[in-house]
Amino acid sequence: MYIVPAVWLRLGYAARGPFCILTEGIRQLIRVLLVDDHAVVRQGVERLLESGADMVVVGQAADADEAVTVVAAVEADVCMLDLGIPGGGPDLVVQLRELRPRLRILVFTMQRPEQVALKVLSLGAAGFLGKSCPPGEIPIAVRAVAAGRRYVSEQVAALLADRIVGGGPDEPHQRLSGRELEVFNRLARGQGPSEIAEALGVSVKSVSTYRSRVLSKMGVERNADLTRYALEHGLLD
Repeated sequence: MYIVPAVWLRLGYAARGPFCILTEGIRQLIRVLLVDDHAVVRQGVERLLESGADMVVVGQAADADEAVTVVAAVEADVCMLDLGIPGGGPDLVVQLRELRPRLRILVFTMQRPEQVALKVLSLGAAGFLGKSCPPGEIPIAVRAVAAGRRYVSEQVAALLADRIVGGGPDEPHQRLSGRELEVFNRLARGQGPSEIAEALGVSVKSVSTYRSRVLSKMGVERNADLTRYALEHGLLD
């Protein structure tokens, strides 16, 4: 976890790698939090954002617990959130927004849009961007959500258009809660209750409860049915 000390910001200092430099008009900069469990991704995005003159990274986190701590401690305008961090998932969007209602959350993830994009947007995320996007799209997305607009990739825009035009009922997996969707994905990949519990930071009993809900909502009886469904709907990478 990394946080730019508040006193540095009050004095007009901003982080640049391991150093700090005096930055004029720090209060006019877009303040960004980076939440990703890969240090190389955080460092790369930080360099990209701070290569411009209007953004500064004021904190970083590598898992859900750190994300909650950083969001609670640091005033920021935008949080770039990877859903795949330990303890992460769509429900983390809700948790962070409850801590900071004005914080704009830009989901930045490897997860396929058809799996989670509509879910996180409905939970209050301001934007969705896949990690396969061109690097130049990242600062554009950050500026857009910081300005109060929503930002989604072309693929997500197409999904939204299909939903509007189709007007039909959701697919079964789109009715799952954020945590249920995470358990669904892991069950479909063949993970067992203990492995899932450790990855999500919950008890095995909780995993069993989530599994029962998932099976009920999906209208199936076995984990193998979940795997088949995920494959048929392109939900497994």
